[in-house]
Amino acid sequence: MSLEAKIIGVHAREILDSRGNPTIEVAVTAETETTGKKITAHESVPSGASTGRFEAIELRDGEPRYFGLGVQKVVDHVNTKIKDALLGENVLCQSKIDRIMVELDGTDNKGNLGANAILGVSLACAKTAAKVLDMPLYRYLGGTSAHLMPVPMMNVINGGAHAKNSLDFQEFMIMPIGATTFKDGLRMGAEVYHFLKHILKAEGRNIAVGDEGGFAPDFRDAREVFEYLEKAVVKAGYEVGKDIVFAMDAAASELYSQESKCYEFVGEAEALKVDEKGEHPNCICRTAEEMIELYEELAEEFPIFSIEDGLHEEDWEGWQKLTARLGDKVQLVGDDLFVTNQKRIKCGIDMGVGNAVLIKVNQIGTLTEAMEAIEMAKTAGYHAVISHRSGETEDAFIADLAVAVNAGQIKTGAPCRGERTAKYNQLLRIEDELGELARYASTGKPSERTA
Repeated sequence: MSLEAKIIGVHAREILDSRGNPTIEVAVTAETETTGKKITAHESVPSGASTGRFEAIELRDGEPRYFGLGVQKVVDHVNTKIKDALLGENVLCQSKIDRIMVELDGTDNKGNLGANAILGVSLACAKTAAKVLDMPLYRYLGGTSAHLMPVPMMNVINGGAHAKNSLDFQEFMIMPIGATTFKDGLRMGAEVYHFLKHILKAEGRNIAVGDEGGFAPDFRDAREVFEYLEKAVVKAGYEVGKDIVFAMDAAASELYSQESKCYEFVGEAEALKVDEKGEHPNCICRTAEEMIELYEELAEEFPIFSIEDGLHEEDWEGWQKLTARLGDKVQLVGDDLFVTNQKRIKCGIDMGVGNAVLIKVNQIGTLTEAMEAIEMAKTAGYHAVISHRSGETEDAFIADLAVAVNAGQIKTGAPCRGERTAKYNQLLRIEDELGELARYASTGKPSERTA
């Protein structure tokens, strides 16, 4: 006889995320059929600043309270419509629960109930189910094969939509590939992060941090950022390209202008005016071809392992060219391009676009759909990179998810700020619990990665 634990309670509330904006937290309570024991788990939903046009809809109230960002309507949807639809369902039947909510919403983008409402319930159900079975969340989600500890992609320099500085590209990351355990990789990354802080401070640069914990001083361009990262790696006693490699999120959709049909680098143009004290345009414009050439130059000069969103979300032809030129040397990650959506991922696979998919559960709105997107990507030989959002909570669900699906990589910010370190600390617990079974993800060329 199969085990049943019927949902007897679903309750949502409005809480704050890491940017001080409202988000939703959901509690799901289930009662086991055999013992009558009541079990509850909570889950909170993150929010992005740089969002793709094709993401599932995050509903906000649009009223004066919280500057229009309140989520009380979403809370009400959970406490009424979703609750009524799920009471009595078996919390262990994740795919059925998610299907009920998707059908109840009735839209392609979850714009009726809100992806934030649906996701909060979906993830809370998974957590409750794991507690019902007295299993770690990663084991419940991934089964006995879950064992691969991810290489952290630590965002140590913030720009773009994540910081108010002159840096046009959004994220610059370090990846401690030379470690043998996640624990050592985390230590290596944290040490480089602190040496980077010392270097910036010694030169009188701003060491305030952005949304994801990375430093946000003004930089001339990407090349200057990578030069500073190299200094910090060497200062920390590690070898550039062997112990630590680099990654970047261009967030090119944020730079693309529909009017000029090019990528506009306002910060870089301003830096030229200051540095050279001459006449320069207010904006440096690059075509898709020039963007690809820039990435090729940077990848030749620096050990760049991964480039995310190198071109904007609708430039499929440009992405094909980028993949043909760099796909066998660099991991090319689609975030705004794929938005954890199976239809767009399949399109990318069919067109030979990119070689990795960024997985953000709130982009699609249910755990089931996110897991299916991961499976589709991995089956096609694409890598799955599990990711946070810039507006996070102290919840660590994605840490368990990364291990559950043996993703091999996780993006969850700098080793700074509690909502970021919560994920890293959970991964330390998981590695400790796995013991000898744990294996730190191998690295190499993108085509050689163990995923």
